[in-house]
Amino acid sequence: MKPNINTKTVCVIDDDDAVRDSLQALLGVNGSNVTTFPDARSFLETYKPENISCALIDVRMPGIDGIELLELLVKRGNLPPIVIITGHGEVEMAVRAMKIGAFDFIEKPFEPDALIERVNAAIRWGESNSAKKRKVSEAQAQLTSLTPREMDVLKCLLAGLSNKAIAAKMELSPRTVEVHRAHIMEKTGVESLSHLVRLCLLAGVEPDDQTPQ
Repeated sequence: MKPNINTKTVCVIDDDDAVRDSLQALLGVNGSNVTTFPDARSFLETYKPENISCALIDVRMPGIDGIELLELLVKRGNLPPIVIITGHGEVEMAVRAMKIGAFDFIEKPFEPDALIERVNAAIRWGESNSAKKRKVSEAQAQLTSLTPREMDVLKCLLAGLSNKAIAAKMELSPRTVEVHRAHIMEKTGVESLSHLVRLCLLAGVEPDDQTPQ
């Protein structure tokens, strides 16, 4: 088994002392920082998703069960990768958990290698997802300095209009459109129109659908 060098914490939420101890030992050998919790409430008291690389949640717990805990975490947003631990034959429960937002599930009793692979896959997915979110946030931040008029010009550019067509649509002079376009390029820090288009796609900016093509 290759060690996982992720510096965040793997959280184990299970009411069974023996399961918590065995998972902590197994994941520790794998190179993970591990914190265990005997119930959902104790986990929620210190819950900070940005510090969690993966959470293993037992579906059968007294009080707040695993499904209810998952639902609470989804409502809070910024969900870390969740692996649900189910009993043998609880496939329906596992499917429900994945529909809610769990990354994966594993049945008890589980093989150590299989568990490690699921956890590492969840961590890799979480890292990739976090990187994508950072890129989206960075792209959106690059567009925040644009004025409303510059955003209108930008959306026309995304719709494929020429400077002349934008000028006619917005009742501006072609020279004014050129100035707006230059400001857009400068403020966003892009070097080409193709780069600007990629930036807008990443940030979720849509072209002006009222603009004739």
